[in-house]
Amino acid sequence: MKVMTSTVGQGRRLHGLVLSGVLVALLATLFLEALDNTMVGPALPQIIRQFQGTDRYSWVATAYLLTSTITIPIAGKFSDQFGRKWFLLGGAGVFLLGSLLCGAAQDMDQLIAFRALQGLGSGIGITLVATLIGDIFPAQERAKWQASVNIVYALANLLGPGLGGLVTDHGPLLASLVTEGTRWRWIFYLNIPLGLIAITTLLIILPADISERSLQSNGRSVLRNIDVSGALLCGVATTCLLLGLSWGSDRTYAWTSPQVAGILATAIIGLLFFLWVEGHASEPILPLRLFRNAIFAADTLLSLLVYMILLGLSIYLPLFLQEVLGISATDSGVSLSPFLISITIGATLAGWLIAIRKRYQAIVLAGTLLMTLGVFFLMRMTPATTLWTAIIFMLMAGLGIGSIFSVLYLAVQNILPQNQLGVGSAVVRYLGQLGSVLGVAIVGIVFSQSLASSGQKTKTTLTLALQHGFLAIFVFCLLAILAVCFLKDTGSAQPSHQKPEGS
Repeated sequence: MKVMTSTVGQGRRLHGLVLSGVLVALLATLFLEALDNTMVGPALPQIIRQFQGTDRYSWVATAYLLTSTITIPIAGKFSDQFGRKWFLLGGAGVFLLGSLLCGAAQDMDQLIAFRALQGLGSGIGITLVATLIGDIFPAQERAKWQASVNIVYALANLLGPGLGGLVTDHGPLLASLVTEGTRWRWIFYLNIPLGLIAITTLLIILPADISERSLQSNGRSVLRNIDVSGALLCGVATTCLLLGLSWGSDRTYAWTSPQVAGILATAIIGLLFFLWVEGHASEPILPLRLFRNAIFAADTLLSLLVYMILLGLSIYLPLFLQEVLGISATDSGVSLSPFLISITIGATLAGWLIAIRKRYQAIVLAGTLLMTLGVFFLMRMTPATTLWTAIIFMLMAGLGIGSIFSVLYLAVQNILPQNQLGVGSAVVRYLGQLGSVLGVAIVGIVFSQSLASSGQKTKTTLTLALQHGFLAIFVFCLLAILAVCFLKDTGSAQPSHQKPEGS
């Protein structure tokens, strides 16, 4: 198949079947890697039953989260320096190898180690899919395509638990390798055929020079430009932060315990050292000068906040529906479907409007206000609230969240030169990943403290505690409105090779 290309800046432009094939393969890769972050949860009881690993069960998810998050900023920077195609294919290969090994794991320690390997590959893919879309499309065409990245990621996160439960209960059998008690192995095995098709497609039709490299030299001079200290410090600070937040959120240790306090203090110290090193590095993993640009700073803050809002709602809305409104777990899952669908609709509509108007601030501001209004109404729900009323409020919040998703990568990529798309996109994704954990932790603290202060658990006290939790999410929404006010229009037609102000 002949690859048709034309010049866009210093990258290459794809057309026709080649373009369609690349996009489908990229989004399929992203979907598989994001899906594996949430599919494993429903399978954990079966896994524990087989491996007798109750004391380490949370590490099956934590190992994946840690390595994928650590990899994101490093992969983004290195792809700017050395090109993206082979990094993406290498990451996808590592992910599929990890999937195969997870499916064949024979004990808990093996499963945890192989999940960490999966996460390494996933972090590369999650970062580079959005970056490659920025490489493929010029600034004026990115809006309608970048929204698809966040839609796929949101779908994977929200569909994952249901699909994981379905595979665990009804997955196919395979002689003595997969029995009724080990159907969970298909959660990992099913990645392989679709993943291999995606990798093969990208190997054949994705041009190697699709991205512009920031380094043109070779040999030892290239090695000297690798920010080893920054990468190590970023890994240490991220690991300590995620572990501290995870331990406190899932009550492994109390928030005031020496374990949580100590590891969070280590995270802060590591972050300070990381920032100092990045300020002196010749090719930093995270160029701090990017944050001098108000649009870049506002957009990355918005990424952090919107995932804090999304995950906070995703965790505590089912609790309200089941414990306060009294509906079953199955019905609460069905009732959350409109929330999921509205996120997709919101991102699609906003991306379409941005592509037409060539401006995004007013559209995203309207969506953020709608999201804030929806969360305000959710915050005021009581046992007297009807299910349909709750669904309307969820629809409002979901539409607004979707509109924010449409602009996260777009705003950053439109102000960065072509050879910094990787690091810019990586910061957006990295802070979104941290926001997912941070939002659950903060809302969890507010909810738990409110419930503990009441002295007893009744429907009234539970409702009040949930209202306080939704109040925390409402505060995140107000901060998001403030961030959008600084998200000035650059115009979707701005050439992507222009340097951002303050760089």
